[in-house]
Amino acid sequence: MLEIKNVTKRFGEKTAIEDLSFTIPDASVFGLIGSNGSGKSTLLRIISGVYSPDGGSVEIDGESTFEAPAVKEKCFFISDNPFFYNNSTVESMAGLYRELYSTWDEGKFIKLCGMFPIGTKDRIINMSKGMQRQAALMIALSVCPKYILLDEIFDGLDPVVRQLIKKLIMELVAENGTTVIIASHNLRELEDVCDHVGLIHKGGIVMEKDLDEAKLGIHRVQVVFEKEVGEGVFNELNIVSSRRQGKMLTLTIKGDGKVIEDSIREMNPVYMEMLPLTLEEVFISEMEAVGYDINNILE
Repeated sequence: MLEIKNVTKRFGEKTAIEDLSFTIPDASVFGLIGSNGSGKSTLLRIISGVYSPDGGSVEIDGESTFEAPAVKEKCFFISDNPFFYNNSTVESMAGLYRELYSTWDEGKFIKLCGMFPIGTKDRIINMSKGMQRQAALMIALSVCPKYILLDEIFDGLDPVVRQLIKKLIMELVAENGTTVIIASHNLRELEDVCDHVGLIHKGGIVMEKDLDEAKLGIHRVQVVFEKEVGEGVFNELNIVSSRRQGKMLTLTIKGDGKVIEDSIREMNPVYMEMLPLTLEEVFISEMEAVGYDINNILE
């Protein structure tokens, strides 16, 4: 189990993460989402042991990750900009990681070499950003770690490779019990693979839930009344946002779906429909609830 306990990280006078706490369950795919500069990448570096927290701790199976080689062997971190030496090839990187990780699976590496469309003897720094990510992921999957930390792994990948990576991630979780943590702005891709999500904003946790539970806790309702009603009639409901188009009123509401439906039906609407939200819509609604003004950003 991975436990983040009251973690704080500062860079000079800037606080990147402040008193952050949550738990990531084993054998899950955890999506780490948040606004720009919210601390996602910093948190991944703390989990992997690259950074030491200024307060609190990160523990894997009860042990701190910082300056702990045995614990670090359980992790593989791919940053937003993976580092490679000038002459590195996939084959030379494989040779290095065979020595570093006792969990290296040569059979898996050979299989992956046949699946990804990159030359294993080509210099990685000459490859595109997307191909560099593929090279790093081939190594990570061959290591078979207990935890894989991925920062914007889908960025720069074509649709075919994105589908391949999602398939491989789900196979790794199912077959090896690996825990995968993905920080990404591509919420559509996360929605396909994640079973848990954590939303951080300004270095603090806003939401940490099972993905289905996160979607069930917030609802979009389209409703039409015979006569126009004022917003005051919805005072008993937790309205996150509302939008009117002609007679159609679209509401985003937090709370129990059955309670919301019963409450609005008591108002005798001409038409009412409750619609499922995407992860992106959940993200926007939660961010609006903490004062992140989406409209000002889009204007």
